[in-house]
Amino acid sequence: MSDKFQEGQVLEGKVTGIQPYGAFVALDEKVQGLVHISEVTHGYVKDINEHLSEGDEVQVKILNIDEKSNKYSLSIRATQEAPKAATRRPRKQAAPKQQEESTAGFNTLKDKLEDWIKQSDDREKFRK
Repeated sequence: MSDKFQEGQVLEGKVTGIQPYGAFVALDEKVQGLVHISEVTHGYVKDINEHLSEGDEVQVKILNIDEKSNKYSLSIRATQEAPKAATRRPRKQAAPKQQEESTAGFNTLKDKLEDWIKQSDDREKFRK
């Protein structure tokens, strides 16, 4: 364990390896840490290889140091300014529909019901 590194510290490192889940970054000759894929940049990262390559010099922030396992959790994203949220235009509100009468929408069903009753009565007369 190196006493020269502390959580929250920002420093330069070199990418030493890339995996689908993140990149390993050497902080010095003896210490390296992992930048999880979610900590590479702001936004979604589908393929880490589109953002990093072995040998890249990157600025990282130490998020966590696990003393027992001597593991360093690093973030590149924490060293970058977050992108500004896109300003949204307010939605146009739809003009309210005016109902002609309080039973609007039910008249059709009412009319159909009368037709169905008449059809049913006609079938009954035909069967007899």
